[in-house]
Amino acid sequence: MVALLLHHIPYVEYGDCVLYNNEKGGVIECLKAENIVNLDSGLSGGCSPDWLATKALVGAWLSEAAKYELWVASNGNGAYKIYFSDLSWPVAKVLHWKQTRTVRQQLGITDLNATEKEEEIYRKAATAYEALSQRLGEQTFFFDNRPTSLDAIFLGHALFVLHALPDTSTLRSSLLQHDNLVRYCEHLKAEYLESSSSSSSMPPSSFSPSTSSTPRRKPSSSWSSKPKPKAKREKTEEEKKFRRRAKYFLGAQFVAVLVFLSVFAGVDNAEDGVEDGFDYDE
Repeated sequence: MVALLLHHIPYVEYGDCVLYNNEKGGVIECLKAENIVNLDSGLSGGCSPDWLATKALVGAWLSEAAKYELWVASNGNGAYKIYFSDLSWPVAKVLHWKQTRTVRQQLGITDLNATEKEEEIYRKAATAYEALSQRLGEQTFFFDNRPTSLDAIFLGHALFVLHALPDTSTLRSSLLQHDNLVRYCEHLKAEYLESSSSSSSMPPSSFSPSTSSTPRRKPSSSWSSKPKPKAKREKTEEEKKFRRRAKYFLGAQFVAVLVFLSVFAGVDNAEDGVEDGFDYDE
């Protein structure tokens, strides 16, 4: 299995299947539909109600908060520099305005209720982080001491919040209040991403996943990073920062999925007498 960032468009390739996150319910559901892997198979029945509720928090409240931070907070300046800085000024302005307007409509934001909506979005996000923190405790994963699609989705969200959003981000500050969630992300990021070589290959497993063009940062308590050297014309520090954040934003969720595919394969191989009927060896 291979995940690529071709012209800044990430996708996962497995045999003849090429999976994009905006098709068939996203990469995770597409992998399941194609009978490649189901991250949630074997989840104990007693976990199902809590698992579904917790996953809904990430898919709804945290997703909305991330979308708000990117497109509405600070007038969407971050999204403009990530997505449109390479386009001509008129085209970039029109596309940015159109997408910002779409996001505001999706979130139900108007000029009259903007302040109330912002408070509501951040309040829900803080509640979701608190619930996730209590659910995780000191465990390695959220449920059954094994990875599920919930872990993959949250890791993708958390990596984006910690690495792509600016230090002044309200959402980022809210996440940083929960040490166990930050440790959870640092542990998985360091163990499965930064332990690999600079060629971006993932840890070897029966899936043999690898990534290319996925930026990496060394873990640190302040979640800071050094500027990337540019071979082309010299760019400002701000331009370099947003270049890195743009790439991290595009790759974070796909890297998270591949991390858990690797872990999931290891878990399956460790279970005696369990056979799911699929051959994952490439």
